[in-house]
Amino acid sequence: MLINLFKIGSIWAFKYFFEDKSLFRELADYYNRSNYRFETHSVEDRDKLKALLESRGFEVQIVEDTSDFLVRIPKKQKYASILKNSVENWLEADWRVFLMKDKASAELAELEGAERPPSKK
Repeated sequence: MLINLFKIGSIWAFKYFFEDKSLFRELADYYNRSNYRFETHSVEDRDKLKALLESRGFEVQIVEDTSDFLVRIPKKQKYASILKNSVENWLEADWRVFLMKDKASAELAELEGAERPPSKK
């Protein structure tokens, strides 16, 4: 199973539901309950997380360019179904932008009415 570990500002974060409770307990120090995600502020801890996950059979992808994982919806639109698969979200003008946990979640959000933001090149 692939886990994307995203660079978001000054943190590294990912979202994943672990059915293996022992693995969740090992990662508990990194879990941010208010954001429902795992996160760390250092590259050293990021590398520890990556190594631990890989030792448990996960493939971990470090993602610094998040553009392929972004979707947006109008600010006033309901978003609960999109939020559950997002790692982060924020407001931009009249839009709520979501960083989705993987490309499949971004595609699902598009099926639910989200769109890809224009690229910032």
